[in-house]
Amino acid sequence: MERNPAQTLNIPLLPLRDVVVYPQMVIPLFVGREKSIRALEAAMASDKQVLLVAQRDAGQDDPEVEDLFDIGTIASVMQLLRLPDGTVKVLIEGSSRADITDVDDGDEENGYPVASVTLRESEPLNEREQESLVRVLLDQFEQYVKLSRKVPNEVLSSLQGIEDASRLVDTISAHLSLEIGDKQSLLEMDKVRDRVEHLMTLIESEIDLLQVEKRIRSRVKEQMEKSQREYYLNEQMKAIQKEMGELENTPNEADQYEQKIAESGMSAEAEEKARQELNKLKMMAPASAEATVVRSYLDWILAVPWKKRTRVRHDIAHAEQVLEEDHYGLEEVKERILDYLAVQKRVRKLKGPVLCLVGPPGVGKTSLGQSIARATNRKYTRLALGGVRDESEIRGHRRTYIGSMPGKVLQRMSKTGVRNPLFLLDEIDKVGMDHRGDPSSALLEVLDPEQNDKFSDHYLELDYDLSDVMFICTANSMNIPGPLLDRMEVIRIPGYTEDEKLGIARRYLAPKQLKANGLKKDELVLTDEALLELIRYYTREAGVRELERQIAKVARKVLRERIGNEVSKVGQTEAQHLEAADIERYAGVRRFSYGLVDQAPQVGRVTGLAWTSVGGEILNIESVVTPGKGRVNKTGSLGDVMKESVSAAHTVVRSRAAQFEIDPERFEKEDLHIHVPEGATPKDGPSAGIAMVTAMVSAYTNRAVRADVAMTGEVNLRGEVMPIGGLKEKLLAARRSGIKIALIPEENRRDLKEVPDAIKDALDIRPMRWIDEVLEVALVQKGDDDFEETRVEEKNTSQASVNTH
Repeated sequence: MERNPAQTLNIPLLPLRDVVVYPQMVIPLFVGREKSIRALEAAMASDKQVLLVAQRDAGQDDPEVEDLFDIGTIASVMQLLRLPDGTVKVLIEGSSRADITDVDDGDEENGYPVASVTLRESEPLNEREQESLVRVLLDQFEQYVKLSRKVPNEVLSSLQGIEDASRLVDTISAHLSLEIGDKQSLLEMDKVRDRVEHLMTLIESEIDLLQVEKRIRSRVKEQMEKSQREYYLNEQMKAIQKEMGELENTPNEADQYEQKIAESGMSAEAEEKARQELNKLKMMAPASAEATVVRSYLDWILAVPWKKRTRVRHDIAHAEQVLEEDHYGLEEVKERILDYLAVQKRVRKLKGPVLCLVGPPGVGKTSLGQSIARATNRKYTRLALGGVRDESEIRGHRRTYIGSMPGKVLQRMSKTGVRNPLFLLDEIDKVGMDHRGDPSSALLEVLDPEQNDKFSDHYLELDYDLSDVMFICTANSMNIPGPLLDRMEVIRIPGYTEDEKLGIARRYLAPKQLKANGLKKDELVLTDEALLELIRYYTREAGVRELERQIAKVARKVLRERIGNEVSKVGQTEAQHLEAADIERYAGVRRFSYGLVDQAPQVGRVTGLAWTSVGGEILNIESVVTPGKGRVNKTGSLGDVMKESVSAAHTVVRSRAAQFEIDPERFEKEDLHIHVPEGATPKDGPSAGIAMVTAMVSAYTNRAVRADVAMTGEVNLRGEVMPIGGLKEKLLAARRSGIKIALIPEENRRDLKEVPDAIKDALDIRPMRWIDEVLEVALVQKGDDDFEETRVEEKNTSQASVNTH
């Protein structure tokens, strides 16, 4: 049939993604591309006609002419609505097919594509042929609708009134889920008969697919009970895979777990347990809650290291070098580590030792664990026990609880990935206890070398070998449960001497803080005198944390000063050397005094030595006698033991009144007041006994006490000096405070072996057995110049308190 020459029209072009619009079809579109929006605006400004053409590739954001199909649909814009996000919602109605003869892309900024098109007419059918094709097509589409759940039954009713075959094909094509190529083919066919036949072929193909799905559902339904809905969905997936013939070639989750279990190297007991859980998983629906629990258990049991281990380095010379590089001092700890390595070098299988480093904060306990790990080539992991009160944190939770998981011990082991790491249990003395259990009891099995090869976690419910792990614990005090302490080898770190602090500051702290605060090595030099100034007058601690903060403070202020000079073009090219006299300018006024020997002897004021969890401290004890009725007042937040120590000391003084040249009647006519500054700080313990006796005798006899003497020791009712603890820390505190003579109990003479030589050389340490020996050294003797000077002072001057700590 010959076609009359068609009229050529110029219409705005609108490319579409994944959509083919047919004549008589009404569809909403969301348009976001700038050119497309301009094309719609141009159409609205004229005759509201626009050409809709599908893209060959939906991913093209700015399609060229060759990216579009050659045939499209002329449509009328029925409604246009601008949305807040800048896109446009448009309702269009297709009117006729059109061939594209040419496309003008237009200006980049303000233009839009315009297509030159000619109308395409469909070849008509005779009335009888059209009636026959319409009936056959409707019957076939009705069959498709019955099988498919995607097309509502109302569509069939709307199609019953359509008698034109061409319009019926276009309407049915719009409701089918077809590929974009198939839809475009239907649009491009001239003959209505060809379009009907092609559409029937496509519907028949879709019907075949739907029938396959129906057979799959029927096969699965016969195998399963109606009540097992979740299991039915799982079997449906398997049936689909079987129909496609890909079941055997597809790797599944169960096979992956099988392979991991075989390669894990776990014990026979663990492997049996894992395979039992895997068999359960195979019988469960993958998306069920029970399957998630089993899958999580399998993941954890496979994450725990069963055979992988690092090669432990037994080179003692290398270990000694690493320890010396990382830490200054701490000789006893280093010796113990080297001893352990020496034994392990000879005895390959050594039960994991448990070292407990006990000392005040800031002395390097935690960082020492990292150094040991580096020296022995072990992986390092740390568990902070501060505030842990739940036993399940150590042993894990039972799997019956939602969100349960292994304890932190096995979690850390999983994280390291090896079975022989160095495991640091930090702050073990801070473990608490409440209604949820006692974590320290759970740690007994972890730290016992005779039991930890069969450590049982509540979550895994399997024996796990921890005997290859090197455990190191840290604590600030000996406040550790007895059974737990019995399983550890305690190494006490008393704190650093002044010389050690100077060495640490010079080698580690100063370079670290200069770098951290943006200063170069050639910009600031802290001399030894400046560091000593910071140590003596700005810090009073056993460790070096506050010293590091003071160095950082000085570095920050020096940097700020240098930057200010650079801005003002004053310029500072040479390194700035800070001496002791320069420190106050950057660190502020002195916080502490140093050197009690500069003070004059005072009546009733004694310098005692005390132990605290953060190291040794100076403890001032003051005593004064006033008219009264023989009462003894005790102030200064004293604990029960310390109050009893005051009573014992007073009894010693009364029993030896004649020897001390004290009138016994004064005990009935005068009150004695014992005060221990600082009043707000709680104090307890018996080791201030001899200091209290000395203070009382000084007050009663008006004889001054030497300011350069400090003492520690308990006293019994016979006047004998009893042994005390924490001697090393107390002597360190005496050295820090500038004391010259330290009086200690005779029985503590053996503890002097653990005191650094630098402290013993700096102090005159005198062991004492009786209180008379203490008084002979501590009190200013009659006839001395100091004694005569104090006699002329007012008696009340002994009440003045000079707190030096």
